[in-house]
Amino acid sequence: MAESVLARVRRVLSGRIEDSVDAMERANSDGTMREAIREVDRALDEVRGDKEAAMTRRLQAARQQEMIGTKIDELTGKAKFALQEGREDLAEGALIRQVDLESQFAKLEKLQALSRIEEQKLEESMTALQARKSEMEEALAAFTIARSDASMGGDDGLDNKLDIEKKIRHAEAAFDRAMTGAGGIEFSRSDAKAINAVAELDTMQKGATVAERLAALKQESGKAA
Repeated sequence: MAESVLARVRRVLSGRIEDSVDAMERANSDGTMREAIREVDRALDEVRGDKEAAMTRRLQAARQQEMIGTKIDELTGKAKFALQEGREDLAEGALIRQVDLESQFAKLEKLQALSRIEEQKLEESMTALQARKSEMEEALAAFTIARSDASMGGDDGLDNKLDIEKKIRHAEAAFDRAMTGAGGIEFSRSDAKAINAVAELDTMQKGATVAERLAALKQESGKAA
């Protein structure tokens, strides 16, 4: 997820409705609030697009994972056949490929999990933005009515203004809590020596896994014979 999307959502939600109402009153114009509503709409479009992209990544990862799972199963059969034909080298090659595919399978599983989290965060952002837009539209409508009543010399202008202020207080209390906990994930950076050590351990573990599987297949083939 692009950090700019969440940053934009936080910026849009952090803007106080009360400030927009004050600006409308000072300018005696609803242009400020209308532009703010359009900004919310633009943010909604951007978040919606990112959510669809996250869902696409998750579905693609699931399809790839299914294909890899089938290949992993096939490689076990191929390794057994190679041993039966006396080709231990081919059996070992099949098992090496199997371990590599299992690593890809695990990465795809993690990608799906991260994509689900991303979709959830973006859905929460959309909900918060839609709620903000609704509150802003209500404030705009109340302001328009209040201005109309004031221009006609009625006594309802003050009551409507007080109603707007009441709505603002409720809205601010809700939106101050919006997007809590929606920050990005921080990653630490290891030094080169540690990275090389981990890479060497990965290679050793892979070799041990292949050797173990090859020995098991040999034992199984011997019993079958």
